[in-house]
Amino acid sequence: MELAGRNAIIYGGGGAIGSAIARLFAREGANVFLASRNRDKMETVATDIRQSGGTAEAFVLDALDEASVQEHAERVAREAGGIHIAVNAIGVAHNQFKPAVELTLEEFELPVTAYIRSSFLTSRIVARQMKKLRSGVIVHITTPASRMAGPGFIGHSVACAGVEAISRNLAGELAQDGIRSVCIRSHLIPEAISAGSHSTIIFRENAAIAGITLEQMLVGAAESTLLRKLPTLQEVAETALFLASDRAGAITGTVTNVSGGFVLD
Repeated sequence: MELAGRNAIIYGGGGAIGSAIARLFAREGANVFLASRNRDKMETVATDIRQSGGTAEAFVLDALDEASVQEHAERVAREAGGIHIAVNAIGVAHNQFKPAVELTLEEFELPVTAYIRSSFLTSRIVARQMKKLRSGVIVHITTPASRMAGPGFIGHSVACAGVEAISRNLAGELAQDGIRSVCIRSHLIPEAISAGSHSTIIFRENAAIAGITLEQMLVGAAESTLLRKLPTLQEVAETALFLASDRAGAITGTVTNVSGGFVLD
């Protein structure tokens, strides 16, 4: 198993992407520590993992709360013997519908503050623990919005671009301590809708604005990629597994494009 004996914190572990990553990490031998504001969803994931023979614990935690993140990371490191992997897969509902000239400052700032703040806080805090082990992997998740030009998602674009910048800068700073920082840029995932992702609201609103059904929007989104398909939760989770494993030991400071070729690097 590729992650045998590794301790992995999954922030947003009750969400669609976070839970998919958590389940796969656990199957590959990792001790998974789920951290999210939604206790019920986390407990469902943790129970599934345990029933499948894996190890998982769930902690109610707000990734924007510095004291809570600090206390949790210290507890995991102390009781489990360190932190080897951290994945930030939190999701925050926000406005991706209004033109920039109609957005309030608060609507613009919401995703920017949430995603950048959580990425910085969780990374800084887990890195302190990883330094003690002289190794570790920090995984960030963004979307093609980091490279796109509107309309309607200026706050989301700035947030994603900011998280990617954080990931790159951390790679440069933490490499001397044997810590890698990587990022996954995933396009929209149809399965996230049935998994209860907050993005469902965004998808439906965007479809309504375009005057089409959600199903039509997803078909069009798939056709807009080079591969004529959108990523699956399994593909995103498998990418995270590879990046977190020793197979990717020479990879840091990069954004792995899992958009089906919607955007190119």
